[in-house]
Amino acid sequence: MSQHLSRRHFSLGLAGLGATALAGPVRAAVPREGEGESKTLCFVGGYTQHGPPGISGNGEGIAVFEMERDTGVLTLITTFMDIPSPSFITLTKDRKFLYALSEINDYNAEGDGCITAFAVDTRTGTLAKINTVGSGGAVPAHLSIHPSGKYVLVANYVGGCVSVIPIRHDGSLGEATDVVHNTGPRQPERAEDNPQGNFAVSDHSSAHPHMIGTDPSGRFVLADDAGLDRVYVWTLDEKRGKLIPAKKPYYNMTPGSAPRHFVFDHSGRMLYNLCEQNSKVVVSKFDPKTGEITFIQSVSTVTSHFRGSTLAAEILISESGKYIYVSNRLGDSLAVFAVGQDGTLILQDEVWMHADYGRAMMFDPSGNFLFCANQRSDVVTTFRVDRDTGKPRFVHKFTPVGSPTTFAFMVTDA
Repeated sequence: MSQHLSRRHFSLGLAGLGATALAGPVRAAVPREGEGESKTLCFVGGYTQHGPPGISGNGEGIAVFEMERDTGVLTLITTFMDIPSPSFITLTKDRKFLYALSEINDYNAEGDGCITAFAVDTRTGTLAKINTVGSGGAVPAHLSIHPSGKYVLVANYVGGCVSVIPIRHDGSLGEATDVVHNTGPRQPERAEDNPQGNFAVSDHSSAHPHMIGTDPSGRFVLADDAGLDRVYVWTLDEKRGKLIPAKKPYYNMTPGSAPRHFVFDHSGRMLYNLCEQNSKVVVSKFDPKTGEITFIQSVSTVTSHFRGSTLAAEILISESGKYIYVSNRLGDSLAVFAVGQDGTLILQDEVWMHADYGRAMMFDPSGNFLFCANQRSDVVTTFRVDRDTGKPRFVHKFTPVGSPTTFAFMVTDA
C-alpha cells in the first residue's frame, strides 16, 4: 500500500454482560449501581489486530460503557470480542438490533468485508450475535439503516461500491440485493484549495465510497465517494432492494477534495458535506423532490491561522440545528460553526481535542455531552456543550479504548 496520508493508511495509513448464550468471549463486567432504573449506554467500536491491509489496531471489539448522566463519565461494563475491526456501528430506532461492519478484506474468497447483526437486550444492553454476511465489497467504511427498516446500506471503501443488504423480520441479515460500483475519471490527490502546508493526501486511485445514508424524508439515498470526488444520489426500490439513479445521478465536488461524511438540516433542504482532504464543509441546497444538489458555500474547518497537514473526519449537527461540529485529524481540533438563517456557516471556534487523531464524534442522548474517538491516542475525550453558545468545554475526562473509531448510544428500559 501507498505511504500517502490517506484514510486507509492510518499511521497515516484506517457485548454481552456475562450471558452464556453470547457467541464470543467478553471481558469481565464491572458491577453497576441503580439496578431497576434506565441507564445510558455507550457502545464503542474500532480497529482490532485483524483489520484491513497495513492496519493493526489496539481495540478488542465492541466496548460497552455506562454513562453517568450528570458528569458524562464512561464506566466499562464489558467488551464483545468476537468481531474483527468493528469500525462503524449503528443501532435500530427501537434499540432491538445493532449492526456492525468489519473493515476487512478477507471475509470470503471474493475479498469482501462483512456486516454482523446483533440482538440487543433493551433492558441491559447485552449483545447476542445473530449472523454475519458479506458486505459486497472490500474494506467497508460506513453503514446506515434505511428509514423503512428493511435494509442496511453499506459503503465499501476499497471495493469501490455500495451495497443494499436486507433486514429480515428477526433482525438477521440476508445476502445483498444490490451492489453498485462507481466509475469515473481519476482525480488529483490534493485539492487546489488545500490549507497552506498540508502534505496529507486522500486516495484518489479509484472509487472509494466513504458514507451512505438518506435524506431526512428517506426518499433519496446519497453516498460520498472520496475517490471520485462525487456525491451520488439514488432512490431505493423497497420491494426489490435496488438503487435507482436520480435524474441527476451525481454531483461533482472540488477535484481532490475527498467528500467523506454529510449531514442534513432538519428540513432536509440544506446539505452539509465534509471534505477530508481540503478540510472544507460544502453547504448546498437539496431539492427533496428531485434530489438535485445546488452549491451555496465552501468554508474551512480550520482557522485562517492554521498551517500544516490536516484531514477532516466527522461532521455533526446539533439537535437545535443552530450549530455544526467537525473533527480535524492531525490538527487535533474540534471546529464549531454557527448556522445562519440562510443555512450558511460561520466558524466560531476551534477547540483542542486533547488527544491525537480525533475521528468519530457523537452526542449522548441528552445532547449535553459530546464524545470524540481519538484513534491514535486510544482514548475517548468528553466535552460538555453549552446549548446557548454551542461551545464545547473539555471536562478533563479521558476514557481508554484501543483504536476507537465509532459510537452508538442507547437508553435502556427501566
